[in-house]
Amino acid sequence: MRAWSRAARADGRRVGFVPTMGFLHEGHLRLVDRAATGSDTVAMSIFVNPLQFGPQEDLGSYPRALERDRQLATSRGVDCLFVPADQAMYPRPPLVRVSPGTLTAHLCGPWRPGHFEGVLTVVAKLFHIVEPDLAVFGRKDLQQARIIRSMVDDLNFPVTIEVASIIREADGLALSSRNAYLKPVEREVAVLLSQALEEGHRRYRGGTHDAREVVAAVRQVLSREATILVQYVEAVDPDTLAPVTTATDDTVLALAAFIGKTRLIDNIILGVGLGADERLAATAGTV
Repeated sequence: MRAWSRAARADGRRVGFVPTMGFLHEGHLRLVDRAATGSDTVAMSIFVNPLQFGPQEDLGSYPRALERDRQLATSRGVDCLFVPADQAMYPRPPLVRVSPGTLTAHLCGPWRPGHFEGVLTVVAKLFHIVEPDLAVFGRKDLQQARIIRSMVDDLNFPVTIEVASIIREADGLALSSRNAYLKPVEREVAVLLSQALEEGHRRYRGGTHDAREVVAAVRQVLSREATILVQYVEAVDPDTLAPVTTATDDTVLALAAFIGKTRLIDNIILGVGLGADERLAATAGTV
């Protein structure tokens, strides 16, 4: 992988990189499009990173479809697909890992102890292996993207980080590999997540700037469906990821909830709401 990347850069080509855990959907492929606009050649990794899964999480059942992913990546213009084995990435349990610091004090951090340490450690390893000029992440995993950007800045990684908008189904559900877990009735319920966030946005645009009231509006929508188990709803500062008391145009409104056994996350930026994201056409279907 490193030899391929270095040959491309020696040839004067700028290398773009999209790290994934596979089971690709249109959201991943839009990251490829974004990487292609800022680089001359695009590499994608597919690696289900065991370091970021807790003992009770879905590492063993995480959806995998390598040949399908290979075809989708190739058809979208990926020039190099890097699919390392676990043993190649972790020949032994890593003694040295990358700590995310205080950026995990809220949102997903308290609910997934060790998760972001695992994310940063594998992304650091991938950056050293691929040596990209540019790497693209999705805003649906906003906390992850923020922490990775901090790692790059604080540890002087020579890579530019870009964060692409959320891609949603026609009804507003954010695309996620874990959507494949949803049963048909659960899929119908899942649309309430984006609807709840949009209700919070409507309250804000209507003049409610008390963050607690905005969060309460989101929770009120989610409470309509007893099968939704809310993990958190928070209004946070986009830089520190700490909760705010007064909502502003750049405040991030984020949530995590279980629908059945499936944990989903979503977020919006209050100044623009779902208008910052892209929806797929109702007749197009999703990958």
